[in-house]
Amino acid sequence: MAGLTARQEGILARVVESYVATGTPVGSKTLVERAGIGASPSTVRNELALLEEAGYLTHPHTSAGRVPTDAGYRYYVDRVLERLDPRPSGLTLDLSGAQAEVDEALRQTTEALSQVTRLLALVSAPPLETTIVRHVEVLLLQPQLVMVVVITSTGGVTKRVFAFAEPVDPGLAEWARAYLNERVAGLQLGARLLRARFEDPELSPRERAFLGEIAPAFTELVEAGERSLYVGGTAGLLDEFQADDLRGYRRLLEVLEERAELLELVRANLVSKDPFVRVGSEFGDPELQTISLVAAPYGLRHRNLGTVSLLGPMRMDYVKAIGAVRSAAHELSLFVEELYED
Repeated sequence: MAGLTARQEGILARVVESYVATGTPVGSKTLVERAGIGASPSTVRNELALLEEAGYLTHPHTSAGRVPTDAGYRYYVDRVLERLDPRPSGLTLDLSGAQAEVDEALRQTTEALSQVTRLLALVSAPPLETTIVRHVEVLLLQPQLVMVVVITSTGGVTKRVFAFAEPVDPGLAEWARAYLNERVAGLQLGARLLRARFEDPELSPRERAFLGEIAPAFTELVEAGERSLYVGGTAGLLDEFQADDLRGYRRLLEVLEERAELLELVRANLVSKDPFVRVGSEFGDPELQTISLVAAPYGLRHRNLGTVSLLGPMRMDYVKAIGAVRSAAHELSLFVEELYED
């Protein structure tokens, strides 16, 4: 079937929505009497047969009703995505309590999403190299022991202690603190300009040598940094799966143990600001073919920093899920824009 008529689209949408709501196969009688399809039962039965022939519906067991296939869900979701309101709505998320702590904002977001949808909420944190240095302390703990404290725009605080072969001049340590707060604060951790500040040719050899010794407090922080992922709602998610879907649920819990695999699963398009959905067989893992993912990227005007996602059974309320991730991504974008001073 090359394309669906308006009536067929309407019938497919009612089948998906009814099946999501009840978990039982949907027949022509239900569509005519309860779903408000303005056609006779015989016409609806014929349309259901055509939709099944086209691969959008299937006949489970000996039931007279139909259920959506992966293709049916995909067609339905694509229509939902095409008709989104310009301004996201569907989730009330107040991040003012997070103050300037990105970690806390991400944690609040996962909790709110999982509570509203009873699905598995996943929010990926911004890459560490995009984090802005807010303040630096260079503290002389002992004559030959220096601690460097780096405070970032996300609220993160890291401490690194360096041992020197010779006693460190207290004036040199104080100079380094002032220099780094003047020349490095406000730069992203991964920026080439930040690294260049440690090799400024206008500095004396003694100053460059000292900065070179403590530079790993910044460079190794980025190299060793793992992309954080915040997860919420694993307990409530079990209630949303039917018995036939539990294999997919167990596999999903296994994936949760593999950070890299899960990050790849929820990775957003690096350019598009649009929400996206992956349905069943669109996952590479055959054991996740009963799962769907609904996600939306958040970040700055010119760059996505992370993804807000919901994972659950294919039989989920897509309209509600899409509205929730769009709202959360919008609020998170406003939050990080203030911190990153985009």
